[in-house]
Amino acid sequence: MGGRRILVTGAAAGIGRCTAKLLAEDGATLGLLDRDEEALEEVARDTGGAALEVDITDEDAVRRRVQDFGASGGIDGLVNAAGIMFRGAAADVPAAEWRRVLDVNLTGTYIVARSSLPWLSREGGASIVNIASAQGLLPNAPGYSAYAASKGGVIALSKALAAELAPAVRVNVICPGMVDTAMADGQRGNVENYALKRLADPIEIAHTIRFLLSSDSSYVTGAALATDGGRSFH
Repeated sequence: MGGRRILVTGAAAGIGRCTAKLLAEDGATLGLLDRDEEALEEVARDTGGAALEVDITDEDAVRRRVQDFGASGGIDGLVNAAGIMFRGAAADVPAAEWRRVLDVNLTGTYIVARSSLPWLSREGGASIVNIASAQGLLPNAPGYSAYAASKGGVIALSKALAAELAPAVRVNVICPGMVDTAMADGQRGNVENYALKRLADPIEIAHTIRFLLSSDSSYVTGAALATDGGRSFH
């Protein structure tokens, strides 16, 4: 990853934070996007990246932040790791909460990708990796209708972008199951439907993201990769 310039959303915590640290260790220059300014500054200090505090649902603000980073040397990678969880039965989810989940998880992913395209399309070997969920592949857990719909949308969006942007930009999406982050709180014992019988360590997901960003995956685009410990087939 030495010499690569990569944007990472959701960089203040969880998968985004772990991925940022891994990419920095590989020598990438990072633009770190998150709305948690204090945590973001900490990650920026740890990685040498640029802290770009922003709400990814604010299109104008995202465009400015991406412009700031791209103008300093270009962009050839994007990791869309920002996302929120909402639990509630479909009959009980208020429309406002439904919209909020889709705004962050799906529309936010679209906004950042769209804002990055003028920069990504200039670079050879540019790559986007979006983070969906095993719930988007197999939404079989009650109480996650809004979340599953948003992540299913990320999968479809990724495939559509892969077709539209080829061959200049590769686009792939990974679909984790439960990962040992704050988002898994309250579910940590629910691993019996996972073939590997455990949660993922965030670094395992980060390694998959690094592969899809790298030239090692140069013939992979439009893939939805289940990184879920066997949940979606078990």
